Amino acid sequence: MAVSREPILKRCRYLGISPMVMGISKESNRNPGANNRKKLSEYGMQLKEKQKLKFIYGVGEQQLDVMVQKLKAKYKIEVDLTDPIIPYRETIKAKASVRGRYKKQSGGHGQFGDVVMEFEPSYDTTTPVIFEEKIFGGSVPKQYFPAVEKGLQECVQSGVLAGYPVVGLKATLTDGSYHPVDSSEMAFKMATSVAFKEGIPQAKPVILEPIEHVEVLIPDKYMGDIMGDITKRRGRILSMDAVGMKKCIVAEVPTAEMHKYATDLRSMTQSRGEYRHHFERYEEAPMEVQKKIIEARAAEKEK
Repeated sequence: MAVSREPILKRCRYLGISPMVMGISKESNRNPGANNRKKLSEYGMQLKEKQKLKFIYGVGEQQLDVMVQKLKAKYKIEVDLTDPIIPYRETIKAKASVRGRYKKQSGGHGQFGDVVMEFEPSYDTTTPVIFEEKIFGGSVPKQYFPAVEKGLQECVQSGVLAGYPVVGLKATLTDGSYHPVDSSEMAFKMATSVAFKEGIPQAKPVILEPIEHVEVLIPDKYMGDIMGDITKRRGRILSMDAVGMKKCIVAEVPTAEMHKYATDLRSMTQSRGEYRHHFERYEEAPMEVQKKIIEARAAEKEK
């Protein structure tokens, strides 16, 4: 299983935990913000919280299996364990310009909103959407700009491929029109939603998967087996270094392929291997993987 060799104070400082939680009265003299300079993505923050809980309570896969067996044998309680939910994301690879128009008339005041949006990649996967406006001549009054931006913020919560949150999107309001009586903030939000649903499919949408940085420490005789296993998990080996009497394999592996890796590593190395990992970045998933993700997501919605 994964083993941390870091000193407890250093680990506490990285995870933002007071040493008192671990029963240690000593405080670190280091700068507590030194490890927080890099902006974490949403997935990075979730992974850090998971590492924090695991560090405090020490619950690994083997301990969890034992706990489930005890609950069943002693208390007759059935526990269903499910695979972790992988936080996939969606983004676009091309540019698209579309018009979104919302018009509704039902007696009295109607609803009218009209926007021309240009969608393109921002290449910043830590930010869902960057909004800009390039309106000339007052075709869309400034008072409706916040409504357009709010509409975008709501739209990026669910992508067009599999319903995963959208990241790395830049949206520019370039033109549009309004009605002096029927236009409203709600109408422009709806028009923005129409533009999003029509424009994103034209901008080559893709699914991104989280990639983890993995370091595996093993005896030399297991090198071949571990390297082969990492390759089967769609991993890329970055380096191989000697650490004392052992070898350290550094690789990047998709998070989806790391499920139960602690158990598999223990089995392949007769409990002599250990590893550590952290979130590295998001990366476009292979097309065949994207297809499986979309199909699985569709099956979930049908249940």
